[in-house]
Order: sequence, then C-alpha cells, then structure tokens
Amino acid sequence: MALNLRQKQTSLIVRMLNLNQAPSTASSLSSTENKEEIYKILIMDSFCRSILSPLIRVNDLRKHGVTLYLPIEKPRQPVPGVPAVYFIRATPENIDLVAKDAAAPLYDSFHLNFSSSLPRPLLDRLAAQTVQTDSAARISKLYDQYLEFISLEESLFSLGQADTYLQLNDPKAGDQEIEAMIEKIVSGIFCVLATLGVVPVIRCARGGPAEMVASALDTRLRDHLISKPNLFTESGGLATSFQRPVLCIFDRNFELSVGIQHDWSYRPLVHDILGLKLNRVNMPPGNATKSYELDDSDSFWAANSWSPFPKVAEEIELQLKAYKQDVDEVNRRTGGQGGVEFEGTDLIGNTKHLMNAVNSLPELTERKNVIDKHTNIATVLLGQIKERSLDGFCDCESDMLAKGSVDKSVLLSLLKGKGTKEDKLRLAITYLLSFESPVPSELEMIEAALKESEVDISAYQYVKRIKSLNASFASSSSVASRSNIVDWAEKLYGQSISAVTAGVKNLLSAGRQLALTRTVDTLMEAKPGTEVDSYLLFDPRAPRAGSGAQFRGPFRDAIVFMIGGGNYVEYRSLMELAESSQPAKHVVYGTTEILNGKEFVDQLAALGKKMGFGAAATVNPGQ
Repeated sequence: MALNLRQKQTSLIVRMLNLNQAPSTASSLSSTENKEEIYKILIMDSFCRSILSPLIRVNDLRKHGVTLYLPIEKPRQPVPGVPAVYFIRATPENIDLVAKDAAAPLYDSFHLNFSSSLPRPLLDRLAAQTVQTDSAARISKLYDQYLEFISLEESLFSLGQADTYLQLNDPKAGDQEIEAMIEKIVSGIFCVLATLGVVPVIRCARGGPAEMVASALDTRLRDHLISKPNLFTESGGLATSFQRPVLCIFDRNFELSVGIQHDWSYRPLVHDILGLKLNRVNMPPGNATKSYELDDSDSFWAANSWSPFPKVAEEIELQLKAYKQDVDEVNRRTGGQGGVEFEGTDLIGNTKHLMNAVNSLPELTERKNVIDKHTNIATVLLGQIKERSLDGFCDCESDMLAKGSVDKSVLLSLLKGKGTKEDKLRLAITYLLSFESPVPSELEMIEAALKESEVDISAYQYVKRIKSLNASFASSSSVASRSNIVDWAEKLYGQSISAVTAGVKNLLSAGRQLALTRTVDTLMEAKPGTEVDSYLLFDPRAPRAGSGAQFRGPFRDAIVFMIGGGNYVEYRSLMELAESSQPAKHVVYGTTEILNGKEFVDQLAALGKKMGFGAAATVNPGQ
C-alpha cells in the first residue's frame, strides 16, 4: 500500500539505529568482509520508547548493533569507547540532559535524533552548554526525524497526546493554551505526512478545533514547500504523483456517542476491559503471564480481533481441537506399534516421520502458545461480561442508537443491577445522545437510578448541558454547524453504533455506517450536491488565491484524523469501508489518543466538574 505508515516509520527507525545510514545487507557484508559491525547504546525518553515499543523488539535492536538501551531520565554509568544513539523529544529538559552526558562524558560520541524537529533556541542552548564544558566535539550528528507519532498498525496511528478533548473543551482554557494545543497536534500530523512523503488535500467542517488544525497545517505545509529540496521532494512516491490523498480532519464532538458506547467485538472488549496500550495488554493479578502482545504477528488476533466475542470463543475451541488432533497424529506416526518389529523399509519410514515431527515441533509450540494466550484473555473477558452484564449494556445501547427506541424496564434494570458505575454512566449518556428530545420523566427516572447506585453524574450533566446549548443554538439558527456536538436526528438516529443487536451481527451488517465513515466516503467520492459541500478545502500546493476545485477528488487514499480521542469502533468501520469499496480504497485512521469508554467518560467528568457539577477530577490517559 502506498500509505503503509507503520512500514515507513519502521524503516526510518532502523536507519536511525544504523547511525542514519542504510542498514547493511547480507550481500554487502560478504563483499566487505573486513567491515566491522558498530555496537552502540540507545538512549530514549519515555515518549520515544512508546514510539519504538509497537515496532521494534529487543531482538531487533540487537540485530542492528544496539547492545544496551537506557532511559535518559535516569542516572547512567559511563560506557567508554562506544557511540550513543539518542532518540528524544526536543525539550529544554532533554537538551540539558544531553549536555550533561556530553560533559561527563558518558559515551565516546553522540548521535542525536529528535522525534520531531529541533527549534533554533534549543539548538543554541545545546551549543552554549557544550562549548562551555568543551564537549561540543563529542556531538557527532543532529537529525530531525519527524517521527513523533505511534504506529500501532499499518493503517492506525496515535499522536499519544493525552487529555486533548479535556484541554480543548476546558471552559477556563485561555487562547494561548488552545493555540499551543493546536500547534502540538499540527506538529504531530506534519510528522505523519513527512514520513509518508505526501502533501494531501485537506477537508474539514467549518468551525471548532478541526478548522483550526486544518488551517494551521495548511500554513505549515505551504511554508515548508517554499524551500527546495524539502521533505516531500526528497521522499518521492506519492509526493510528486498526480494521485494525492485527502486528509479528513474531525473533532470528537462530531460523533460523541462512539467514544462512550460498549461494543461486543473482541478488540474493543479487550481495550475496554483490559486496557490495550501500545499493542499490549496487562492481565489482572493472579494470572501466570503478566502481559501479552497483540498485533499482526499474532495470526489469531489478526484473523479474529473484529469478530463478535461468542464467535471468538468458538474459534478458540476449534483451534484447540485442531491442535490436539495434530499432536495425536504426530504421536501416532512416531510411536510405532507395540510388539511389532520394524523391517528395514518400516524403520526408514518411521525415521522420516520422526524427522518431520521434530521439524513440526516449533510450529506446534507456537500454536499452543497462541491458543493459551487467547484462552486466558477470553476467560478474563467472559468473567467480566458475566459479572457486569456487558451483553445487556451492548444490547440496550444498540437498540437506542440503531433503532431509536428503548425498553424502559430493561434500561432501569441495568442502571440498578450489575455493572460498574462507569458502565451505568455510559449507558445513561448514550440514552442522552440517542434521542433528540428525551422525555423529562424518563430523564428524572434515569438520574434517580444513577444516584441510587451512587454514580458520579458530572459527565452526564456535562453532556446534558452541552446538548441543551447546541439545541438552543440550532433553534436560533437556520443552519446548525456540523462541527457542533449534535445534528441529532441525522447523525445518531438510525445508525448502528454497536455490534450487538437481537442476534450477533457485525457493525455494518445491515448496511448502516457511522456518521464518520459515511462522511469520509462522501469526501473521497467528491460528488457535488452532498452534505459535505460546505466542508472547507485546503490545498497546500495550490496558490492561496486559487479555489483548488480541481483537487476535490475523487480520491483512492484517505487519512482520517480525529481530534480529541479515537477508538477501535471507528477504526473498524473505516477499514470495512476500505475493504468493501469497488475499486478498493485505502484509509489510514489517526487520532490524538486512543481511548476506551471509561477513559473518555473520565474526561467528560473532569469537564463537568470544571463547569460546577462536582469536585476536581483526575483523568487516566489513553495511548
């Protein structure tokens, strides 16, 4: 794929680990036998460790001559005669630590790689400190890597910027704070585009953070393209081709409910219950294995992570049965028959079976490890599903969001029955978001049930207040802005937001789509007379005075970016759009951070408290 972000980021990191030279191939090594491998130490800050974690394993580091990797924040011992590769963010604190390391000196030479770019004031700061300690000569190279984002899959990335929704919607936030937040997001998206080597056409709704980010990104790209050569002329590929991608920028308020709902498929369940971070889950206390990696290298995860949970449980049983049959077959072929002597030909045949069995052992062992991993994970999920009645929450939310109806007795029983306080709060907020004009008596009934269960309703009151404000705005304006939280009837009524309905159905099984997916599809098709005609268009390659109409599409490739927190439900919906399209489309989904329902509701609760609905709150970041 032209937009394989993970592959491109990995190749750039590998180049960085090889002192910013192309890694030696086997053929080049054989032709230069006297060439010695350079062993080095890797120094990273916490954010850059997050960048490497989903991409490079410890064994991969050793393949590229990295014998030791250490955090820059902690005290380290000198290692003489060895070069050090630094992969760090450009911050005053990191610059001071590098200068201190060079003055010590801890290492023979310093190869400094900044995750984004190094601003001139920080470069001057580093120069002044190293000159003062006579250690400037130890700084071998400085590189702006433009890698300040986390590639979780080939079509999924996160900027790892925590609490973005909270900060952008904070009623007490000043202009400078908002502008700094917007600039941080723009810098992250710019890194993604530089890595891909593409200058996209940018589309967004009018108003709000989406327009602010799109406008600032357009300016940043225009300023960069003035210089020749630049990051986009050097990278080749799509940068100079006629077919360019479209970058669709959205604000979380565009479709709030998707970040709150419960979901029934395997990956969102794992994320919701176990907290999937950087493609790794931490198991609850009492499990023999503390954590597992879950990425495309796990064949079961790759094949079943979007399946409904009951189907996943069935698939685990089927694979376990197949594994046992294969083991029995190996034992049968190599065990011989008791009391029967082997003739020469039988002995040769049995030896061949034995050799085949030995060769199949690694594959069988790997299959057993994968089955054990997912059996353990599924067991934990099943325990939580039963304990919290998660299937009931999924069913009820699906009925409200997909059908626009609710069984009040079921709703009340869930609010008063099993489930955590967060589960009940998410259900109540989903109710708010599902109906354009909820019945006041039903709202009172829900609020009473929440109080009876001792649920902190700050998040609920915040959404209720914002919905009321937007309803007032819509009634006083002939055209409601689509960047507001709700255009309730069109965006939410009749859409399938959950994979759970009367049976076990997939998200798009009835031909329904999330509002986000439907809008992205329309933007890629670029047909006139649609609901996205009012969307702003920025083309950094076109003259500022030009209309840019010739670049409205259609597009084969899209980058969809969600400001304020994304989730796996949206990611799945977009991937299904790409797979079902004819001709095939390619969509990359990115966000400021990936949040599960609880983490997003925590930010809503913090905003509610800031608006006077409760005391101060703490927020748990996503990835």
